[in-house]
Amino acid sequence: MSTAPESPMKILVYSDDANTRAEIRMAIGRRPAADLPKVEFEECATQPAVVARLDQGGVDVLIVDGEAQPAGGLGVCRQAKDEVYDCPPVLAVIGRRDDGWLATWSGADAVVGLPIDPMGFANALAGLMRQRLQNRLPAL
Repeated sequence: MSTAPESPMKILVYSDDANTRAEIRMAIGRRPAADLPKVEFEECATQPAVVARLDQGGVDVLIVDGEAQPAGGLGVCRQAKDEVYDCPPVLAVIGRRDDGWLATWSGADAVVGLPIDPMGFANALAGLMRQRLQNRLPAL
């Protein structure tokens, strides 16, 4: 018997590359940890789509691709952290170790590198999902 909440959590994945979005989904699977609910994925390929989706509310974790073009995921993260009420935790995926400082500047709550290590990725996401479950504000 699972102790995980029944209601799925919404994970928004931002990348202009469909292959990167698929790789992220595959690394996470249906549930990143046994104590967490299943996940439902939503995907965005452009910065305006991410902003519009976050404005709707209901996103539990945002995953951004730091290598996305033309709007990089770290810039999208910074904008979300500055402008979105009750911004969900953000997991940034970076291509170069030297971009760690930029991920810090962006306000990302966790950072993973490429190539994606499925276990490390799932653990990072699970931590952010637990954080969101504890700190979620009531709907307005």
